[in-house]
Amino acid sequence: MTSLSRELVFLILQFLDEENFKESVHKLEQESAFFFNMKYFEEKVQAGEWEEVEKYLSGFTKVDDNRYSMKIFFEIRKQKYLEALDRQDKPKAVEILVGDLKVFSTFNEELYKEITQLLTLTNFRENEQLSKYSDTKTARSIMLIELKKLIEANPLFRDKLVFPTLKSSRLRTLINQSLNWQHQLCKNPNPNPDIKTLFTDHACAPTNGPLAPSPVNLPIAAVAKPAAYTSVGAHGPFPPAAATSNANALAGWMANASASSSVQAAVVTAPTIPIPQNQVTILKRPKTPPATPGMVDYCPGHSVEEVSYPLARQACSSLDDLPRTVAMTLHQGSSVTSMDFHPSRHTLLLVGSNNGEVTLWELSLRERLVSKPFKIWDASACSLPVQAAVVKDDPVSVSRVTWSPDGSFVGVAFTKHLIHLYAYTGSNELAQHKEIEAHVGAVNDLAFAHPNKQPCIVTCGDDKLIKVWDSNGRTLFTFEGHEAPVYSIFPHHKGNIQFIFSTAIDGKIKAWLYDNVGSRVDFDTPGHCCTTMLYSADGSRLFSCGTSKDGESFLVEWNESEGSIKRTYNGFRKKSAGVVQFDTTQNRFLAAGEDGQVKFWDMDNINLLTSTDANGGLQVLPYLRFNKEGNILAVTIDNGFKILANATGLRSLRVIETPAFEALRSPVESAAIKNGADPIGQSVERPRIVEDVTGRTVPLQLSEILDPVECRSVTLPESTDSFNKVVRLLYTNSGAGILALGSNGIQKLWKWPFNNQNPSGKATASVVPRHWQPPSGLLMTNQILGVNLEEAVPCIALSKNDSYVMSACGGKLSLFNIMTFKVMATFLQPSPASTFLAFHPQDNNIIAIGMDDSTIHIYNVRVAEVKSKLKGHQKRITGLAFSTNLHILVSSGADAQLCVWSIDTWKKRKSIPLQLPAGKSPVGDTGVLFHSDQLRLLVVHETQLAIYEASKMDRIRQWVPQDVLSAPISCAAYSCDSQLIYATFCDANIGVFDADSLRLRCRIAPSVCLSSAALSGSHAVYPLVVAANPLEPNQFAVGLTDGSVKVIEPTESEGKWGSFPPMDNGKLNGRTASSSTTSNHTADQAQ
Repeated sequence: MTSLSRELVFLILQFLDEENFKESVHKLEQESAFFFNMKYFEEKVQAGEWEEVEKYLSGFTKVDDNRYSMKIFFEIRKQKYLEALDRQDKPKAVEILVGDLKVFSTFNEELYKEITQLLTLTNFRENEQLSKYSDTKTARSIMLIELKKLIEANPLFRDKLVFPTLKSSRLRTLINQSLNWQHQLCKNPNPNPDIKTLFTDHACAPTNGPLAPSPVNLPIAAVAKPAAYTSVGAHGPFPPAAATSNANALAGWMANASASSSVQAAVVTAPTIPIPQNQVTILKRPKTPPATPGMVDYCPGHSVEEVSYPLARQACSSLDDLPRTVAMTLHQGSSVTSMDFHPSRHTLLLVGSNNGEVTLWELSLRERLVSKPFKIWDASACSLPVQAAVVKDDPVSVSRVTWSPDGSFVGVAFTKHLIHLYAYTGSNELAQHKEIEAHVGAVNDLAFAHPNKQPCIVTCGDDKLIKVWDSNGRTLFTFEGHEAPVYSIFPHHKGNIQFIFSTAIDGKIKAWLYDNVGSRVDFDTPGHCCTTMLYSADGSRLFSCGTSKDGESFLVEWNESEGSIKRTYNGFRKKSAGVVQFDTTQNRFLAAGEDGQVKFWDMDNINLLTSTDANGGLQVLPYLRFNKEGNILAVTIDNGFKILANATGLRSLRVIETPAFEALRSPVESAAIKNGADPIGQSVERPRIVEDVTGRTVPLQLSEILDPVECRSVTLPESTDSFNKVVRLLYTNSGAGILALGSNGIQKLWKWPFNNQNPSGKATASVVPRHWQPPSGLLMTNQILGVNLEEAVPCIALSKNDSYVMSACGGKLSLFNIMTFKVMATFLQPSPASTFLAFHPQDNNIIAIGMDDSTIHIYNVRVAEVKSKLKGHQKRITGLAFSTNLHILVSSGADAQLCVWSIDTWKKRKSIPLQLPAGKSPVGDTGVLFHSDQLRLLVVHETQLAIYEASKMDRIRQWVPQDVLSAPISCAAYSCDSQLIYATFCDANIGVFDADSLRLRCRIAPSVCLSSAALSGSHAVYPLVVAANPLEPNQFAVGLTDGSVKVIEPTESEGKWGSFPPMDNGKLNGRTASSSTTSNHTADQAQ
């Protein structure tokens, strides 16, 4: 089914829902499988209508489609089975067991046997696992929580859980538009047409006599009627997507193109939509009376049912939504000419300067991550004019910096001939990708585009050309037609049609498709001004802003369907010597820099909404840029820029606003305001200043938790055993349990209950979990016969579905069923011993096994065979981590070496030594963990925490034990969102670090995780291992040398670890957090 046919189904679903055909709606949802109605599904589950539940599900998935689907159907049928048992309806329970649950026995026979045994019990709650089962309503609610998570995780439901955003009665609107179109084609259009049917095309009957209405004339430059029209009827073919999209994108512009257009509308080969001359408008309450004789309002008495067009959006433009509070002032060192925020990391700002320098700032750290001064990368490949231009006295300036849509590339355009493309992999580095000699003279603008899903770069320049390049620097298209230097370009798309708007300094706007036909549009900007064009974030509204040669500025919204100006915004006061710059945000606001201020408009109101001077110091015509969320605004000052934010933006910048607004006013200004006069003007607000920093990083205040009452913690029951220290610790992937492996080879499992106190059933420090064992009383015990436990290195790994755990403790590897604790199989000989395990992320049957003899075995569990044996270390393996993005396995060993292996060929790509601080010897375990982006690698050693850019294995940041955390590191782990790093120390301290900067956010003192007995005892007790909750980023668990396990999380009022300090007279108070070294500093020294 084509995408347009799919969209038609959504329109029909909307129509059926609006007409209250409820059963038909859900039947169509099921049969089309385009939209899974979670609300309807929940209603049926809560009502216990199991037949309808499964019938509805069957339209989207089957039992054996994947593990998520299997789990969904199992949970539903298990609940149905338990309810039958609860009603004491044994015959129905047997019927469900044999008819519905039998299918799962082939996948887990042990579980099916357990379920069958419930029939023998008087009350199934006698089974320990079901002892907490309460009433039916509660059980259904708890099951629904799990079902929703399974459905959301199931790839078969991807893109099917959210109904498209449609204006109300969209199908009716399209029918009205079709009727308008048909009426416009009438040879003798009647001003009051009588449309009685939709089954046939509309045509007005010819009228006789002198009173016949005269047809309305077409606009002078209207396009010709298309050769054929496609029916929107149910039995007609659906219109080709390309033609429709092309018409929507450019037809209106071409229809009203000026007579001086050098390329006429006839150039377009696809059918285009004519401008209606006799438009039929079907409205319940028209907002304005019809102004054109041929436009008629139908009344309720007609056969065609009334349709209401949606009213224009009435935005509630709260000033609080605008980023107007000054969060910081950053000094670049040269005049800023261009800025752009990363598309997904909303505090990462790219800055270009008039000295040719490109800088990457992390605003949350107030820190320059990367600085790239201008230089020619390959002089031998540049032409002589370029080399000559660069060596002249006048410097090369950046004219434009921009991110690619996915944030993986950076484009830089310069005022002399060149563009530079950098690759950005998520680390603090921009890698040179391609240098292109793009234009003769200045390159004025650069943008990324994806025509036909092919990434490319679009540029324009003083040579009056627009060029399209592929990522390797090959020219794809060159567009000629402008008669003056091209000032800006803006690639965009409507439907399947990709096009480029371009503007020149003579005020001409042109539009181009990715072909060699020429421009499709030739328009004049208001005032023939030098202008830039932008769409709203959702791509539905087009704006332009610019300044004429006379210094008059214009900010306008365009009517795309007509190619005319829809509204012109008021608020520009002075004539400008340069070009006013602007930006859009939140689909609601416009902002422009003029007269040393930032001015804001609501998109739907031509009058100025408000303005701010950001407490002074802005350039006369400041350059400005919103982040993609619209909660942070960067605006230029001399040799730097200010960052403005709203409340949400301030939180993301981690800034606390302490100075009161009134306290910042001067006495004269305050007195003037009290007397009713504001010397600045009522429309200009002086925002609150939070801080002013230079390129230096503002230190975090070290938050210290010294007392257990300052956080939430729980000690897991039956965990303390001074002879059995916890050496490995895991959360289950569901987040509902914790698995600990002790030095004696025994594994323990704790599960959190579903109850009123813990309705999610997930791990929490507010509820004590249950030490779980199967009814058989079995222990998960590894083979330790003949093993010296003092020298053994236990290891453990859990399958992704939480069904199986593999572990060893100096002996054979054992595979346990986590439900029954039974050993399913054993693998490999006990010598050499296994020391680390990691399941392949894409195949649960493949496991990487680090060995005591320094090798790594790639083992296929299904066929019980070692597929590859990797050699590269000198001592035992202590860490393994897979990256599917980079297709690599990284290993670490007790030899302080890091090795990188291809997971396609299992060949070694690279081997590097761990960079140790001065005076430290390469002893002790080294651990490796991948960031959630699968690109950055955390390396943990007793001497350091280090972040590596894994594709090159370049170290980009390091932290060494210091100050209050000076003891050796025992373990570390990323939080589930990779924003934090939890590290444990051999003196029983715990540190919570910012994962990007390795700056210490919070220290948790030994008194929090140790008992009073441990604190006063003669033997040192400390956390040996740490594990992060897979669902809750601020929760972690530690396993201690006394065998105990603790779960720790912040108090509910705090909600997270660490905070920024308050300010006192502009200075930060409190102990500052220890910082880290970066790749730009000496590796052996922390700053």
